Amino acid sequence: MSFPESSPRSFKRAILKLSGEALREPGSTDNISPEIVERIASEVRDALAPGDLELGIVVGGGNFWRGASASARGMDRATADYVGMLATVMNSLALQGSLEHHGVTCVVQSAIEMKNVAETFIRRKAERHLGERRVVIFAAGTGSPFFSTDTTAALRASEMGADVVFKATMVDGVYDSDPKKNPDAKRYSRIGFQDCISRQLKVMDATAFSLCMDNNIPIVIFDLGPAGNITKALRGEQIGTVVTGTETVLG
Repeated sequence: MSFPESSPRSFKRAILKLSGEALREPGSTDNISPEIVERIASEVRDALAPGDLELGIVVGGGNFWRGASASARGMDRATADYVGMLATVMNSLALQGSLEHHGVTCVVQSAIEMKNVAETFIRRKAERHLGERRVVIFAAGTGSPFFSTDTTAALRASEMGADVVFKATMVDGVYDSDPKKNPDAKRYSRIGFQDCISRQLKVMDATAFSLCMDNNIPIVIFDLGPAGNITKALRGEQIGTVVTGTETVLG
């Protein structure tokens, strides 16, 4: 699919990827900020208001735990990654609570079975939920170690037949160099998958890019910070950088 150039939105089903760090107030010792989670939930509610969008959400766990970092400090990598998967479940439950508070019907599906707190991920069941306009929050990553939640988002998008993946980050798109280090860094409005992979751009991992490229699913990378950006993205407004096809455009 080629991503729409203008509003209104022309996609039916989307996956929204949120980082775990985005749920934490910068500088705070609290792992989850209820205020930030509430804001995210309210923006999702506003985006869903027209009633025609089917939405899945993947949340990272970096506000609690990073498997790669724990592994670098000597912990077995597979064990460290499983701990990280459980962290994503905590974030998913927090987001579910806020979404329900805002009147959004949603369900958490976990790739690791834990019947008392979440449904076990079953692809066809998740598709039915989406088709009935329930938000599905995909927790516990892929259920296997060594895969990031970026890859989870790409995998679930492929399994669900999503039209687009939205990745909410702390920067407003993809740049030709690090904008924090280079004040002259230029932002891409559109960039090809192969360019992202060959230039080793770190906005998503290579496996996630490859999965979306193979399944022709564009990725929109945008800044979570400004209020209303999630709503704008999910409504199909032009925002951030679109990763799609082979086209690369600065500006």
